[in-house]
Amino acid sequence: MTVTTMQPRSPMATSDWTDLVEAVREEGRYGSAAEAESVTHTVLLALSAHLPATERAELTPLLPTEAPLCAPLVPRPLTAREFVESVAPHIENATPATARWHVTSVLTALAQELGASQTARLLAQLPPGYALLFGLADLAAVA
Repeated sequence: MTVTTMQPRSPMATSDWTDLVEAVREEGRYGSAAEAESVTHTVLLALSAHLPATERAELTPLLPTEAPLCAPLVPRPLTAREFVESVAPHIENATPATARWHVTSVLTALAQELGASQTARLLAQLPPGYALLFGLADLAAVA
């Protein structure tokens, strides 16, 4: 099991984390910032486990200081569906449908925070099918 340590992040501040959580709250229509923050934390922790160390290192400065980017790497990349299913048990009362809602709310807000270029680089590190979770059209050709 490999664990990547958190790197110092200076470009983002606490207000940026607050802004991301607020964007998630609005995107997911959560009733409170606390609920949105919990979901954001859970989804980002799960996402970080799917990224190679180099991508984590590049992504770390772009995320708020509180974003949890030091999780054990998964043994194999999960499909988008498997990713959602892996997150569901870590969110209180989540069903597969609500887990997809939570994941999409967080990753859509994250994509807006990162911008198109960084989001495209991030998606390139993930198996096909994740674009929809980031609120983007999945233009990959169907074989």
